[in-house]
Formats: sequence, C-alpha cells, structure tokens
Amino acid sequence: MAKRSGFGIGIVGCGMVADFHAQAITAMRGGYLAGVFSRREDNARRLANRFGGKVYTDYKAFLADPALDIVVIATPSGAHLEPAVQAARAGKHVICEKPLEVTLERVDRMIRVCRENKVMLAGIFQRRFLEATQQFKKALDAGRLGRISLADAYIKWHRTQAYYDSGAWRGTWQLDGGGALINQSIHTIDLLYYLAGDVEWVCGFADRRSHERIEVEDNAVAILKFKSGALGVIEGSTACFSPSGNPAEVHMCGADGSIFMQDNSFTVWEFRRKRSADQHIREKFAPGDHPGAGAADPAAIDFVPHQRAFEDVVKALKKGIAPMVDGPEARKSIEIILAIYQSALTGGRPVHLPLKKTPVRKPFRSKG
Repeated sequence: MAKRSGFGIGIVGCGMVADFHAQAITAMRGGYLAGVFSRREDNARRLANRFGGKVYTDYKAFLADPALDIVVIATPSGAHLEPAVQAARAGKHVICEKPLEVTLERVDRMIRVCRENKVMLAGIFQRRFLEATQQFKKALDAGRLGRISLADAYIKWHRTQAYYDSGAWRGTWQLDGGGALINQSIHTIDLLYYLAGDVEWVCGFADRRSHERIEVEDNAVAILKFKSGALGVIEGSTACFSPSGNPAEVHMCGADGSIFMQDNSFTVWEFRRKRSADQHIREKFAPGDHPGAGAADPAAIDFVPHQRAFEDVVKALKKGIAPMVDGPEARKSIEIILAIYQSALTGGRPVHLPLKKTPVRKPFRSKG
C-alpha cells in the first residue's frame, strides 16, 4: 500500500507512461499516490489496483479531493493544456509530461495560468537527474572542457509501424506535436540545452523515411549555433533499426577536454588537466551496466530518474523555490524543436531564436 505522508499526488491519464510515474511516486520521499483519473474506469482501476490511490472518472471530483496537492499530467502531448489549467485554477501544483504542449501559444498559456494562480508548474525531464548528467554538468561548471567548440545530440532510435498504429493520436501534429524530435528526442535535446546553453539559430532537415499513416517526421537532422559561439548537430530518428536500440548520446568537445555521454554512461571522459577521480568516473560509468532511455522499447526505462524529478519538485515546494525544470525552463527544448520544424518546412533556411510564434506545420512526405 502507498505511504500516506507528504504531498498527495494524482495522475491524469493512465496510459503506459503513468506506470513510470506511479512507480516513482510510490518509491519517493515526501509524497504519495492519492488518486488516478481516466475517462475509462478500467484504465484508472488497473493503475490504482497496482499502486494504490482513489479511482476517478470525473475530473472535477478528482480536483476536489482535499488530499490532492499535486497533479501529474500524463495525457497525449496536445491534450496537456486543458487539464493543467483546470488543476491550476483548483489550486493544485502541476507536473507535466514532456513536452509541456505542442505549440508555444499553448505552452505560454499554461505557464501564465499557473503563475496567475500561484501554483508551481514543473516539466518532466528526468534525464537531468541521471548521475552521469550531474557529473557532466560539474565538469562543465568547473571549466574542465575549456572553450566549447562542438555540442551534439544523437538519438538514432527505432519505432515499429505498430507503435504508431497503436493510438490515433500518434504521429499527428495536433496531439503528438511532431515525430522523432518532439516525442523521442526531446529528452536528449533538453540535455543538450541544459549542458550547452541557449541556441542562437538552427538549420533543419526532416522527412518521413520508414513509416506510413503519420503526418510527422521520423528522421531529422539540424545544425545549431549556440549563443556561446559553439556549433552543434542534432540527429533524431525513429527509423534506425537496432534489436536492442542505439543509445542516446550527447557529445561535447572543447579546447581542454571532451565528454561523450551514452545514456547514463561515458564513452569519452578526457581532459588536458587530469584529476585523480577521472579513472574512477570512467570505471563507474563504463557502458554496459546502466538502464537505457527507451531506444527500441518505450517501456524499457528506469523509473528512478522520474522519482528524483518528483522529489525535486517536493523539495522546491517545501523551500519555496523553483524546481530544476520549471515552466520556462521546460519551454526551451520545445522552442528549439519548433525552430527546427520551421527550418525543415522551409527548405532548411536558418531560423533565429527566440521564435515569435509556432510555425505553420504541414505533413512531411515520404522521400526516396
């Protein structure tokens, strides 16, 4: 039975990702699973029978539960705004799955309503809480790489046609918001932004290579210039077959060092000025013993980073500070991706950030 201490947390939407959230909430310190909401009672009851919490099929009744302090939004991406707004107006803090929403206008409304109602808004970018990510960030903050030259993200993943066919919302602009970039690659793109900083402009190319009955890209490449002056590349795909899945990677190189992170491990950890701890880090984070990020199977991920993300929100609420990924911070990766889409849909023309509005989106055609 879920523990009943700390903040009461409820989940909205009881699909696959809700299981990770429920596991994380059950294991976390400072919170417990108070309730689950789905329009389908069988979905809500399935989750509650496994993890606890009250079952709701009426959203107003769910929000009226006095035990509920925080609402986790786990509906399809283009259906995040409405339940988040209702939760904020009911005085509930909001934790929202990635992406916050599928257009900048809907993201900005979510941020604004939460601010107006004095509730916290946090985005779920759990890979920031990986131990390898934090080691990476410490090395950067200590200046160990020197002046950064290149910062890249590679997400060469695979999704079957059955994956896209499993839900009418998958692969649509309206509810998925895009394809390989905004759905599968966004966590790694968020890491790239978190580590390398703001982007000045992008040039993007995207198409549909391997899948049918989708409007969006399954294959994309972008060139980036960061405000620091560094250059970078993003490769994001769900059209790269691998039986076990190719790992997601972030590479950064500077005048004094290079780090290549592969999921939660390092394949390169080298610096001009060596430290005694470097060999220990290379051994501790050697490839092979760390859970993946869902390269071939979206269900094959570890819930512990989600747990750390939820615990960060609870800690922030207790201290009255912003969480690591608040609304404006969660918006950054969405803006980068939408800029890539705008460039790709206009023949690869450079697009400067910040974006003024969401670009006009149209179906990607199969090429080749």
